Amino acid sequence: MKIATKRAVVASAAILATALTLTACSNGSGNSSTNNASGAANAKIGLLLPDSVTARYESADKPFFEAKVKDLCSGCQVLYANADGDASKQQQQAESMLTQGVKVLVLDPFDGEAAASIVGEAKAKNIPVISYDRLINSPDLNYYISFDNEKVGQLQAQALVDKLKKDNVASGSGILMVNGSPTDNNATLFKKGAHSVIDSSGYKVLAEFDTPGWDPAKAQDWVSGQVSQFKDQIKGVYAANDGTGGGAIAAMKAANVSPLPPVTGQDAELAGIQRILAGDQYMTVYKALQPEAEQAATLAVALTKGQKPSEKTTEVATAGGAKIASILLNPVAVTTDNIESTVVKDNFYGPDSASKICTPDYKADCDKYGIK
Repeated sequence: MKIATKRAVVASAAILATALTLTACSNGSGNSSTNNASGAANAKIGLLLPDSVTARYESADKPFFEAKVKDLCSGCQVLYANADGDASKQQQQAESMLTQGVKVLVLDPFDGEAAASIVGEAKAKNIPVISYDRLINSPDLNYYISFDNEKVGQLQAQALVDKLKKDNVASGSGILMVNGSPTDNNATLFKKGAHSVIDSSGYKVLAEFDTPGWDPAKAQDWVSGQVSQFKDQIKGVYAANDGTGGGAIAAMKAANVSPLPPVTGQDAELAGIQRILAGDQYMTVYKALQPEAEQAATLAVALTKGQKPSEKTTEVATAGGAKIASILLNPVAVTTDNIESTVVKDNFYGPDSASKICTPDYKADCDKYGIK
């Protein structure tokens, strides 16, 4: 499979960031027109993230967002909260931020349906909402910033199918599908993209599971049961992210499955990259989180001034059919072939990312694949 490079992602993000020439005007939902420049220099911006089981939120999204806001608006204050996988808690956090006078909410929902009530409360106060990474099912959103999530699923599934064919795995052989959370709209899109490839591949889905809250332990429990049922019929595992992939791998190792079948992932978590180097996981999907977080921060600062990008955005439909102005970035499939040219080159884990990957347990693997 031809693997795209991260340069295209950064280039498109840079173009979008440059295009955020700010012009005073109302947005599609009419919320931001009431915000003006008064108080924008010291505005409060709310950032609400969904869970703590996914490593990226605390290690990447939050610090990248906060740094960009500070760069664009030194007097602005970011109010931050993590829902810890609890939709009710996220509702309370959002209401608290609205009470504290935020000018904009940047909301990555734990539950894309339940979060519609947050959008409704914000609209009543004329506070614009940016749906971040995961799409909220509300027609009153102002913007959506994420990646092309169907493409994520397609990249995962295509990598898995190509690997099975390269290994001469017979047509008709079985795959397990460990999908994401049923409350996450992105998980629905990942699954849709994956099925668009797998269903016509000649391989069959033995069973699939929507993992509550993206919880790796729940993924592990489910895969344990499938290994007991299907045994060596399992020739590949589609896992929607690195957490669920890690859970699947743990289940198979506990059952002494050898060799492990190829397992997919997403988010390029450090542990996922190390599993890829060790041969336990086949691939992950790298999403350049810094451009995504910085796009959201740039747009949030603009909205505190009652402004919006002059560059035309694309449109994405919510589950209810509402068309939301959106900025979508491109995901990149990562295997041992391009770890060095993606996550290492971009210092995804901070300065000297290679040393964080290549701990003593993985030094030989890093040497083998030229990670330095």
